[in-house]
Amino acid sequence: MMNSPSPSPAFSERSSDPTARSRVLFKMAAIGCLILLGLVPLTLIRGVLSERRARHREAIANITSTWGNPQVIAGPVLMVPYQRHVKAWKEQIVDGRSERHEVTETVVARAHFLPIDLSVTGDLRPDRLHRGIYEAVVYRSALEIKGRFAKPSFADWKVAREDILWDEAAVVIGITDLRGANEALRVKWGEETLTLAPGGKVGSLGPTIRARVPGMPFDAESIAFEFSLNLNGSGSLRFAPFGMSNRVRLTSPFPDPSFDGAFLPSERKVSASGFQADWLVSYYGRGYPQQWSDHEGDLLSGEVLSGSLFGVSVLPVVDSYRYVERSIKYGILFLALVFTAFFLFEVRALVPVHPFQYTLVGAALCLFYLALLSLSEIVPFTWAYAAGAGAATALIGAYSAFVLRGARRAWLTALGLSVIYGYLFIILRQQEYSLLFGTVALFLALGAVMYATRKIDWYARDREG
Repeated sequence: MMNSPSPSPAFSERSSDPTARSRVLFKMAAIGCLILLGLVPLTLIRGVLSERRARHREAIANITSTWGNPQVIAGPVLMVPYQRHVKAWKEQIVDGRSERHEVTETVVARAHFLPIDLSVTGDLRPDRLHRGIYEAVVYRSALEIKGRFAKPSFADWKVAREDILWDEAAVVIGITDLRGANEALRVKWGEETLTLAPGGKVGSLGPTIRARVPGMPFDAESIAFEFSLNLNGSGSLRFAPFGMSNRVRLTSPFPDPSFDGAFLPSERKVSASGFQADWLVSYYGRGYPQQWSDHEGDLLSGEVLSGSLFGVSVLPVVDSYRYVERSIKYGILFLALVFTAFFLFEVRALVPVHPFQYTLVGAALCLFYLALLSLSEIVPFTWAYAAGAGAATALIGAYSAFVLRGARRAWLTALGLSVIYGYLFIILRQQEYSLLFGTVALFLALGAVMYATRKIDWYARDREG
């Protein structure tokens, strides 16, 4: 019977010292625990971020509430009341008995007519208001609105001519926040100039201004109207496509507009000096008719009206809080990469690094996000990021010179941190490709670790330790 070969000396040495063999594993487990503990300060910083964002929104709301909220221009609408004769049953007591009688009641309904043509030409002048360290983007708008109404027809409702209350006809315009009006509002109706006053409601238009229109019904097939609006607002300016044909042209020196709503501009020009946008919208894309009566129901509900609005938003391009929040999501990856680099220095250069020193390095990495949040509230995000990343890199690099016992290793650490921070900045800017760039970074980091550790005999490293 042949004797089995004896185990190699190397294998015997590796098997005979389980304590030594577990040293690297123990260190790796300790580093993993420290990385997980890094989630605690990151969570606290995220809580501070939420608090600061809430205070920012409150400050912006306070600024815009006194200047003007996002504005929606809906109108004009020609409203003509009329009488409806409705049959109803009423009970009467006759000789102690209840009897039902058919009676005819007269109720007042309102017919609403939208213009056949609607044209808006406007200029937006953005401005910035401050409250403490917070900034709100507002605007002044100068709008010229004109169009035509067709002669009202009540044929669809079979209303007798004597039942139409022409003397109570009014032109109504919906404006979201009338506090933004800078002057008295007037509308030119045919050859007449009418003063608009607040009051009344049409469907879901909300706040409205109106004026009684004389000379109803007019003899011509259509009548022209024209009025000017100088409105203060913030955030956005939108329009309702009340005309059968709607033309809107807006110009502004604001360089970064956001065109949104149910319809996009048919033509647009955007440059560093501002933008010009033209909308050409027909009435086919909206969810309400050209004329309706309130006895038919709420055909101009809030949902239907909001679904037809279009316009432009003038908001800050860089939302620093959103960028800070996204950067915090990569905090655990930062900790893992930097701790892995220190561990590799420890393994390859035989430089012992105490867990407390790992903790201090992790604290410096977490302070970067707090510095980024605080600085981004007072300076542009790019400058805040550069300052925070530079401070963290300098702090960890200087500390590494003592921990890793060599200036060369400290410079390599600082260089690696600079690359990581630079790559993170690219990821933050390229939101659509952030997942791809993040995955590539992980592959590169893993490949670097594999390359750096390809010749390490971990069992021998245990014996040396």
